[in-house]
Amino acid sequence: MRNGEVEKMGDAEIQYLLEKLKKLEEDYYKLRELYRRLEDEKRFIESERIRYEREVRRLRSEIERLRSPPLLVGIISDVLEDGRVVVKSSTGPKFVVNASQYVREDELKPGARVALNQQTLAIVNVLPTSKDPMVYGFEVEEKPDVSYEDIGGLDVQIEEIREAVELPMLKPELFAEIGIEPPKGVLLYGPPGTGKTLLAKAVANQTKATFIRVVGSEFVQKYIGEGARLVREVFQLAKEKAPSIIFIDELDAIAAKRTNSDTSGDREVQRTMMQLLAELDGFNPRGDVKVIGATNRIDILDPAILRPGRFDRIIEVPMPTFEGRIQIFRIHTRKMKLADDVDFKELARITEGASGADIKAICTEAGMFAIREERAKVTMLDFTKAIDKVLKKTTPIPDLKGVMFV
Repeated sequence: MRNGEVEKMGDAEIQYLLEKLKKLEEDYYKLRELYRRLEDEKRFIESERIRYEREVRRLRSEIERLRSPPLLVGIISDVLEDGRVVVKSSTGPKFVVNASQYVREDELKPGARVALNQQTLAIVNVLPTSKDPMVYGFEVEEKPDVSYEDIGGLDVQIEEIREAVELPMLKPELFAEIGIEPPKGVLLYGPPGTGKTLLAKAVANQTKATFIRVVGSEFVQKYIGEGARLVREVFQLAKEKAPSIIFIDELDAIAAKRTNSDTSGDREVQRTMMQLLAELDGFNPRGDVKVIGATNRIDILDPAILRPGRFDRIIEVPMPTFEGRIQIFRIHTRKMKLADDVDFKELARITEGASGADIKAICTEAGMFAIREERAKVTMLDFTKAIDKVLKKTTPIPDLKGVMFV
């Protein structure tokens, strides 16, 4: 519109055009907002389409996998010179079969588990070694949080177990340079509650090794050969998880002296012990697997397991001495709020014959006495009452004679 035409227009017409221009401007902003919203929806739909396509591909591959025929499980018996393999299938008979080109030759070894095609019986995959689920339960997933500072009164024992277990793992080149074999295993023996398990946990913490804890009675199984198989699989797991430490607690449960007993249970325990002896003889002493045993009854252990070459270092873990009891009291009261009258020397004097576990229980009971009276600090009186309670020095044994039980 020319300037002359605008001058000829009246005020009403100009007002009309301004309103129309304003409306067009509003429509423009609305269309731009609508365009922006449609673009966002388009991007969202595009991402959803990609996600659904990915899901469809996954479901199709899952359907194909489910439609594929099942594979047979076999054990390799022998590998022939021409590349063929003698396999014993799960159905019983042996077959001479070929291996897939995708299977590496170094994986085809006698004793390996393989998957076989149902029709041609060709080896299509090498399976991992089977292990009892119980064996995986022996592995302690988290590193033990016990350090040498948490063990009191066992300085000599700590030094000996560090030399036998920790040093060969951290500095094996020292033994190679000197030309000696490090100890294969360590046997800890002593009364209950003296710190045998704590020593093993502290070593595992210091070496950052996998800690496999087994109680000897867990190797005793119902069926013939099951206990020996568990022993074999525990040592195999330790080799796979190396560096690792196998800690066998209550070793006397499977390593007691052999007798002439004719019961099937005793004979099975002896078979399990023979497998343990074979495993202790079979692994490399400079390897990353160490064995620590613990027992309260070294007098009943079979001499075969105590001979050099199996448990080379036998460490006695005695009841704590006077100085040892002072250290243990200090360790277990580090986080406790104590009154000024608490005397560790006096506590160590009146706890003659107490084990480390007893002293820990005494500290816990002393704290409970303070909590019971809603006090913020633990006094010497709390400790003396706890000693009387835990060690039963003042608790009379009731006379049950003449008492009739219903």
